[in-house]
Amino acid sequence: MDAKFFRFLKIVGVGFKARAEAEGCLLYLKLGYSHEVELTVPPAVRVFCFKNNVVCCTGIDKQRVHQFAAAVRSCKPPEVYKGKGIMYIDEVIKKKAGKKSK
Repeated sequence: MDAKFFRFLKIVGVGFKARAEAEGCLLYLKLGYSHEVELTVPPAVRVFCFKNNVVCCTGIDKQRVHQFAAAVRSCKPPEVYKGKGIMYIDEVIKKKAGKKSK
C-alpha cells in the first residue's frame, strides 16, 4: 500500500503507552484507565508505533487517516493543566495556571 497521507500522534504521560499488532490492524493504548483501550483500524489505514509514545497513522485516503487519528486522540485528549494525553506532533497546548496560593 502506497502511503501518501500520514498523521503523527504523541502520547504524553507517565505510564501511557501504545502498541500496534496484526500488521497495523489493531491498536492497543494504555492510558491510565483500569483496562487497555483497543481500537480496530479501518481497512484503508495502517498504524505504526515508534518507541511506545509516538503513533503514526498512514494511508491513501486523507479523510480516513485524519478521522482515525482524531478517534485515537479523543480517547485521551490533552488536558490544559499538565499537558498529559494524546496530541498531534505539531499541536501546541496552551497551559493554564493552577490555583494561586495565598
